[in-house]
Amino acid sequence: MSNTNTAVLEKEELQTEQAAKTEKRLKVCLISSSGGHYEQLKMLKKLGEKYDIFWVTEKTKYSGDANYYLHQTGLKDIFCIFKMIANCFKTLKFWRKEKPDAVITTGTMIAIPVCLWAKFRKKKVIYIETFSRIHNCTRTGKLMYKYADLFIYQWETLKEFYPNGVYGGSIY
Repeated sequence: MSNTNTAVLEKEELQTEQAAKTEKRLKVCLISSSGGHYEQLKMLKKLGEKYDIFWVTEKTKYSGDANYYLHQTGLKDIFCIFKMIANCFKTLKFWRKEKPDAVITTGTMIAIPVCLWAKFRKKKVIYIETFSRIHNCTRTGKLMYKYADLFIYQWETLKEFYPNGVYGGSIY
């Protein structure tokens, strides 16, 4: 092979490598409450091989390895509304920094502001109904069924509640 052909091949190889480096990978926000919901979501960690991912969960005494933490709350919490408002501001802060293309969640309440903001920003939302629900829906699932671009349930028995959802089988 001549020096010219070798130089052309090397140039093409370098351009291919540079294109691969500059190709933007999709960024995905993985968010859920702590405990079992977060453990289910962690089953999707292999997505990090294909996408840029970051983790969001609740701040608890046993908080783990998330990149961002929101206030833990629930409907019975008398400060629920204030914590949800604070979570909205925290969401805006990490959203501005990360700029995700999609949100994947297994619930619960802390995911709602993030998912609604994603919809407002015209980003994709994927909701996975928790593995623990076999015969009925969660409140968050009922709400997110209306807004998720893709709604996945883990038990075939939930098809009657989520007729337009997708049966995905166990996340485990």
